[in-house]
Amino acid sequence: MGGVMPNKMDPAALTAELIRCPSVTPNEGGALVLLEGVLSEAGFECTRVDRGEVSNIFARWGRPDAARSFGFNGHTDVVPAGDEAAWSVPPFAAEIRDGMIWGRGATDMKSAVAAFVAAAVDFVSDNPPEDRALILTITGDEEGDALDGTVALLDWMDVQGEKMDVCLVGEPTCPNHMGEMMKIGRRGSMSAWITVTGVQGHSAYPHRAKNPLPSMARLVDRLSSHVLDEGTDHFDPSTLAVVSIETGNETTNIIPATCRATVNIRFNDTHSSASLSEWLQRELDQISDAFGVAAEMKVKVSGESFITPPGPLSDLVAGAVEAETGVVPQLSTSGGTSDARFVKNHCPVVEFGLVGQTMHQVDERVEIAQVHQLKAIYTRILKDYFI
Repeated sequence: MGGVMPNKMDPAALTAELIRCPSVTPNEGGALVLLEGVLSEAGFECTRVDRGEVSNIFARWGRPDAARSFGFNGHTDVVPAGDEAAWSVPPFAAEIRDGMIWGRGATDMKSAVAAFVAAAVDFVSDNPPEDRALILTITGDEEGDALDGTVALLDWMDVQGEKMDVCLVGEPTCPNHMGEMMKIGRRGSMSAWITVTGVQGHSAYPHRAKNPLPSMARLVDRLSSHVLDEGTDHFDPSTLAVVSIETGNETTNIIPATCRATVNIRFNDTHSSASLSEWLQRELDQISDAFGVAAEMKVKVSGESFITPPGPLSDLVAGAVEAETGVVPQLSTSGGTSDARFVKNHCPVVEFGLVGQTMHQVDERVEIAQVHQLKAIYTRILKDYFI
């Protein structure tokens, strides 16, 4: 990127440089090394906070005991390119075509990282705020298990006494048009792996076996047809999806001994993972008693639901978005999970980023104009917050 000059850092050029770093989770791929160089040159104090196989970086401009601080959070890791032959361009070449930058991570979310890094560097160069701190937490593991990414950064910050008063996560939040949506919360997510065990037998003599399939069929029907709730003030209704049912049995003359199913639940603030786990267990117990089979489950919680109530932070972001795009963003909690689910334990957090239509797809791409527009929005947020 070269030297940093006021208002001269090009977020699109930085996006392209980041895309050329093949940082497929959990490989760092050179992306964080690149950013550390850019931020250090601009006067940010940078610390690598690596844990396990995951690389992370903490960058702060200003003192750790500053009276006021603002944080950005994002990730440089990307999902695999998949079948590279299906791409019309090399997935890590960052080709520029039709006013777009093409490549894995262009939308999710190297463009947003480039935009907030560029905004932060130019801001502290143009308007160095007194007794204020600007903090960037960037991880190399959001797309994976996310155990050693933003969580590791927040753990390290707690030990070091580092603090963000508020935080903006740059995930792509707009479904179709720039500026139309920001996230003020997220649904919780959990999965349950269910195993029903009966007695194996010959399919010609079903009375000598105990077939687990009818009981599993009854169970998944009960679960999927149950209405968890009707939604709340800020959340859509909770959902349960049956994502797999299998026995591993490829023959027709054997009644299998076991049947396995997996369900995923996306839940709002009506529930907690604990309350939903208890409900699932009650359903399993009923099926087990009714059919005389053994039923057990393993639960993994990806995150609880959370909400940052509409207020000063969402007003700040929405005001900047409207000023730069002419669009008033909808305050939403839709979609999947993000690292905001971890940041919310540290400080108030909202999310705003680009249009996410092509994220994780073949030929992922981002409009160059949107990258510059996002930098302008982030810059306005910083000015409105600090000045």
